[in-house]
Amino acid sequence: MTHEFDVTKQVRLPAPPEAVWDAVATGPGIDSWFMGKHEVDAQAQRVRFAVGEFTSEAEITTWEPPRRFAYRATPAPDGSFDAFEFLVEAAEGGTSVLRFIHHGFTAQDWGEEYHEGFSRGWDMYLHTLGQLLQHFPGRRARFVIAAGPESSASPEAWPKLVRALGLPDAPEAGQPVRFAVDGVGPVEGILDYTTPHYAGIRTPDALYRFHERSGMGMPIAIGHHLFAGDADVEQESKAWQAWLERVLA
Repeated sequence: MTHEFDVTKQVRLPAPPEAVWDAVATGPGIDSWFMGKHEVDAQAQRVRFAVGEFTSEAEITTWEPPRRFAYRATPAPDGSFDAFEFLVEAAEGGTSVLRFIHHGFTAQDWGEEYHEGFSRGWDMYLHTLGQLLQHFPGRRARFVIAAGPESSASPEAWPKLVRALGLPDAPEAGQPVRFAVDGVGPVEGILDYTTPHYAGIRTPDALYRFHERSGMGMPIAIGHHLFAGDADVEQESKAWQAWLERVLA
């Protein structure tokens, strides 16, 4: 039996529709604010996605640049699938309004807390999209992912991470952040996003994202977007993996 879900969000973005379209309807654009690696082939009407060992392929169902983009993943054998739609409208002052819809079916009923976490995740990603458009216009990022040890699936692990970032127990958006990661060097920027489940740090060359996932029974994870052209994704991932294992042990 499959279980239907819908997540709908609306955000004001600091860029005109053409820039928003580039960010949500091209592979390099999506990679610069969302997780994983994307390929958008409008001619073949396909979207390909990979993160870690997971891969999927989707059919583009609507392609109306720069206003409407939608695609639907190929259903899994159990009938589960995801479908995404982006509706972009021009707003005053060179800004845009984006209406985002994530619809689909899951093979299991994961419960209310899981779906709430799913919705919170989209709040963070759409905020990151806004940061991309405001602070990194025209730039492309490489995505780095790593996960903490299994023990970090406990709620007690998140305060450890917050302290490792040099932040107080109740951090506030806009405050400065400085810490160091072996193999990466000093990270110095501002806290651009904070909730009980997420922390986001913006530097001149990166958007660092930290995810608390104990409600889903999963360890803490990172999903960083590196705008420096010489970033070595594999080495960065290894360095962050080692840092997570050290500070969350």
